[in-house]
Amino acid sequence: MKLIDSNIIIYSGAKEYSWLRELFYENNSFFSSISKIEVLGFHQIKEEQVSYFSEVFKLLNILPVDYEVIDKAVSLRQQRKLTLGDSIIPATALLKNLTLVTRNIDDFSHIPNLNIENPFKI
Repeated sequence: MKLIDSNIIIYSGAKEYSWLRELFYENNSFFSSISKIEVLGFHQIKEEQVSYFSEVFKLLNILPVDYEVIDKAVSLRQQRKLTLGDSIIPATALLKNLTLVTRNIDDFSHIPNLNIENPFKI
């Protein structure tokens, strides 16, 4: 089972990375609700991107940010400087026993027991 990081969703919007869209059709693919904020909340997003990303979010199973995720994200942020999204997303993956699918391996490689997959290196 996989947790799709925000950057994978963003990359999938580009023609040269359209092959990433295959991940969205797998029954075991999820995203954190924080990813929807990160992707659609970008201040320079274009209307056609809003349309595309909105459709992507309909395909994936959403995992909410609950108190357990918040507590784990707090713990991760106490260990190392992380952005809010970069603490919530791996916290979600760890608690739900999901593999984090991301291109930003270095952002998360320090987190013990986090399974990470970079689809660009497969």
